[in-house]
Amino acid sequence: MTASAANGFAEILFDPTGTNCNIAAHNIPFDFHPMYATSSEHTRVPWAAHSYNIAFSDEIGHFEYCNDVSRQGGACTQDGVHDLDKTFPPGLEDDFGCFSAAFAGVKGLTPIGGCLSTDFEFDGVPYQLVWPGTLADSTADQLLHPLSIEFTSPLFTNSATGEQQNYDRVAFEADLPRIESNTNPPCQRHVSNPSDPNPGMDCVNPPKNANFYPFFSTGVSDFSACVWQLGGANIPGTVNTFGGSSTAEFGGRLDLAYPAATPPGSVTVRFNNFRQILPDNPCIPSVTTTP
Repeated sequence: MTASAANGFAEILFDPTGTNCNIAAHNIPFDFHPMYATSSEHTRVPWAAHSYNIAFSDEIGHFEYCNDVSRQGGACTQDGVHDLDKTFPPGLEDDFGCFSAAFAGVKGLTPIGGCLSTDFEFDGVPYQLVWPGTLADSTADQLLHPLSIEFTSPLFTNSATGEQQNYDRVAFEADLPRIESNTNPPCQRHVSNPSDPNPGMDCVNPPKNANFYPFFSTGVSDFSACVWQLGGANIPGTVNTFGGSSTAEFGGRLDLAYPAATPPGSVTVRFNNFRQILPDNPCIPSVTTTP
């Protein structure tokens, strides 16, 4: 879709003293233009851990169980299942932004308590066998787990012909080294300016304490010859698991340069990601749509 004023796209009027929620009065019609008109594998977002160009990202690691809290939105005072932070020194725990089961309940659902801060210990719910395709028994897997998210490969429009085309290659990337700072021992991700004693040591995939780390696979959907999936290796209809584990799929450590604060004009080089580039695009959709 094209985000333009013609089809209703708008930005919100900054009105800190406003007294009503009149959408028409507060929406400013706006034509959205992307920051970059073209992209290649060398396109970078220098303020992000990833080496993003054209990408799909699913951020995990922001929920772990908590049985009681100091206050709603505060720290966890009674750990839930899986929580390991008693083994971490004071100040390295990650049980913050926590809410008790009494905070909010949805009719028909079982209320639970949990924490929403970054799970630096990798012991929360996203790092357990709770993803689709993580059980070999497909009946049990579908009974206990949700269906996988599905999406098709992105397309680009050929500026000369106006036709939509597929990208030639695909890469997998996970920014685990960037957030493995509180593991024991921590990931030494700094290569230069500054540099750690042993750059790359203890930067691992899957992360320490994790019982599982999800990975992408390809399958077949009703509306496409190929769709991407996220979870384990046993999603029904799976075509390719790319090694069947996060270790095999996401590849080796990737060092990237970022602008550094000092000295002026310098860069800092860090291991922030694991990345594997495939020689082709293994998931070509059968149906294209007008952007």
